Amino acid sequence: MNTVYVSDLDGTLLGDNAILSAFSKKIICELLHQGLQFTIASARSVVSMQVILKDLNLRLPVIEFNGAFISDLDFGRHEIINSISPFVVESIYQIILEFGCVPFVSSFNGTEDCAYYKDVINDGMRWYLSDRLTSKDRRWRTIADLRHSFGDQVVCLTVISYARQLLELQSAIIERHGTNVETHLMENQYSPGWYWLTIHDRKATKDQAIQTLVENYGLEESEIVVFGDQINDIKMFKIANHAIAVANADAELKRYATLEIGSNIEDSVVKYIHQNWSKNMLLNRTVT
Repeated sequence: MNTVYVSDLDGTLLGDNAILSAFSKKIICELLHQGLQFTIASARSVVSMQVILKDLNLRLPVIEFNGAFISDLDFGRHEIINSISPFVVESIYQIILEFGCVPFVSSFNGTEDCAYYKDVINDGMRWYLSDRLTSKDRRWRTIADLRHSFGDQVVCLTVISYARQLLELQSAIIERHGTNVETHLMENQYSPGWYWLTIHDRKATKDQAIQTLVENYGLEESEIVVFGDQINDIKMFKIANHAIAVANADAELKRYATLEIGSNIEDSVVKYIHQNWSKNMLLNRTVT
């Protein structure tokens, strides 16, 4: 049986410096050359992934924004777009403002990806914007009124603040739009103390994206092996044949894991894939 490996990035495949180690890159490149079916499912954008995963020749598209996009890594072309309806975007925006927050708006305008911002009201937001601008992320643009971006296909609203405020905001959004959207609330591991609430369309989940990818690429008979560290990985853990949590994973995610391996700073995901892939290759040779 073929195996498809799907890994989260931050806190899972990447080290604490948000970099794919030279060791992991070397091994993945070698295995891809041998025919490894491997891809990424991340909350990041494909633009950000292109920098991190440079020189990886992935045969499969990547899953970005937690499933809002399924995209070709090399060219950033979107094969699937799960955007939030304009009515829901407008309504959620009003709720966000009522809580004294301001979102970043991520979208596709029909030609290119965009990330809009207006007021930057706290250090958590400033860290994120500075990180993206320093990385020369071409999506980012300031806008006089965030509502002007709602004519795009909006795929994510990102609100950055303290945990308590965002918990209350998340509850208010779920109460009004829980059947329409998917929300995730997590601490930014690179800027401790600041939490991110992301709001996506209800179809924008990693599990649905993996199932779409498997169907579109004729991999229905394959075993699915996934790797993760945060609660936004729970749904893909539930649909996988093997759900593998790194040692540093959230305790809630570990409840759904079939196996726990070493931490993200030990190249544990790639070491597991290398061992598992080699074993399967040996078994296949023995059978034939």
